Amino acid sequence: MDTFFISHGSPRLLIKEMAIKYFLKSWKADHFPANPKVILVISAHWETPEPVVNHINGPNSTIHDFTNFPKHMYEIQYPAPGAPDLAARVKQLLQNAGFEAEEDRTRGLDHGAWVPLLLMYPEADIPVCQLSVQPNKDGTHHYNVGKALAPLRKEGVLIIGSGSATHNLGMEGPDEAPPPSWAIDFDNWLTESLLHGRHEDVKQYEEKAPNAMLAHPEAEHFLPLHVALGAAGEDAKAELMHHSWGCCSISYSSYRFIPA
Repeated sequence: MDTFFISHGSPRLLIKEMAIKYFLKSWKADHFPANPKVILVISAHWETPEPVVNHINGPNSTIHDFTNFPKHMYEIQYPAPGAPDLAARVKQLLQNAGFEAEEDRTRGLDHGAWVPLLLMYPEADIPVCQLSVQPNKDGTHHYNVGKALAPLRKEGVLIIGSGSATHNLGMEGPDEAPPPSWAIDFDNWLTESLLHGRHEDVKQYEEKAPNAMLAHPEAEHFLPLHVALGAAGEDAKAELMHHSWGCCSISYSSYRFIPA
């Protein structure tokens, strides 16, 4: 099973015509036709000091963790079944690898999970489990989290990191405006580093990447990529699946990681 990093974008992609929207809607037809047994999403929008996995019996609740959107956006539901067995397995794998992993038995799916999944798997009939990120820890930590979860690939689990290739809300602009050079340089560096197998550089992006602090003044939207990359293994090959821009400086670059 390959692993994936999806630049999920704003919830507005559900109500606006955007290239990333059509990439996600074409997921099953063009990119991943076989339905997975269960899905694990590492979302930028769940931050905890140590890894936490949601352990839900029954349907997941839908968290509307955004503001200033049309009223109907807050009425959308994505009641995918929880994945309690997967949650227990994730916790076990992480603890066995030395992480202080915990479970949350109440939290549902935030928009980093349900917005892309609503486009990718609109039937909401595949069990979904969500894992948090730790913005107080670095890329190597998250790569190692993914490495600990690698056995899940052989157990029918689709692992998706959901974040953004660039994410600086203070530097957004109109969709039609050309992306600034700092964002282009970081985005190009990321794709070239991944395609050429420079995983150590990606893990140390703060020092290695151009304009790293402009592209990601906060780390949470970049860390899910490290988990997905680690889960694919040290010699994994990367494929750029989609590339487009939104809000001028937000890159929607999305990647497939193919285990060796």
